[in-house]
Amino acid sequence: MNPLVFRIPPLPHYIASGFNRCQPGYQHRSRQQIKVFDLLIVRQGCLYIGEEEQRFTVKAGDALILRPDSRHFGTAGCKEETAYYWLHFQTFHDSLPLSPADTDSGHDNASVAELPASFFNISSFHLELPQFITLLQPDKAYEVLDGLEQLQATAHLEAVRFSQQLLFQELLQLLAASRNPEQRSSQSTVCAEQAASYLRAHYREEITTAMLGDSLNFHPVYIARCMNKEYGCSPMEYLLRYRIGQSKLLLMQTSFPISRIAGEVGFNQASYFSSSFMKLEGVSPREYRQRFS
Repeated sequence: MNPLVFRIPPLPHYIASGFNRCQPGYQHRSRQQIKVFDLLIVRQGCLYIGEEEQRFTVKAGDALILRPDSRHFGTAGCKEETAYYWLHFQTFHDSLPLSPADTDSGHDNASVAELPASFFNISSFHLELPQFITLLQPDKAYEVLDGLEQLQATAHLEAVRFSQQLLFQELLQLLAASRNPEQRSSQSTVCAEQAASYLRAHYREEITTAMLGDSLNFHPVYIARCMNKEYGCSPMEYLLRYRIGQSKLLLMQTSFPISRIAGEVGFNQASYFSSSFMKLEGVSPREYRQRFS
């Protein structure tokens, strides 16, 4: 199966995304010429999808990109409860992604119109994305997609739209990296992903490094080393950031008092929640809520 190849610049850009949960029997609807790329990432269960003559079984941890110029449709109903993310994106290039043969000619050069060609050139390059693949780091992809979901309610704000684009570029990196066999998950990557997954699942509870180590059967020092390598922070820093991220969603989408939100995301004291929020976001929880009201 040929990859989808994009000439950059410009970068593919994020349009919209969401999360669907469906019951057994659900079948992906038939659509044709939707004019945008449709990325599907399954988190639970399995989707059965066709695109033109191809058939895909998309299981948990798999990603599939449906082309904007093709007909796609469900080939069978789900056999179990299934949850998946969808994301629409597009590129400003007039043509569809290049075929692999088009990438052999080297980099294209496009000079800036207002300046002499000798002043500087913008060299294009190619980004190859698999149309269908099992993700190397599915938990990282889920985290990015959850972040996009949190921003959806305030997507009309310019700053939020820029944040969405940054998260989308991170997702593209995860998809591209999944094509390279030499980047297959090491033990440290697996440890870091397991730790991150545990922290996200239990963020409302009181968690210590010792508890994390017991749950994963790794020494806490080793877990910290792995998470610093993969995520650039310690387990407790990751937990704090995730809790603050969840609190931002509650601040935007509910009228809960600050003290209740603190408890909902795992803080024992509202004052510690407020000081942690201020440190990470630069504003208080109340100011954040007013900004996005």
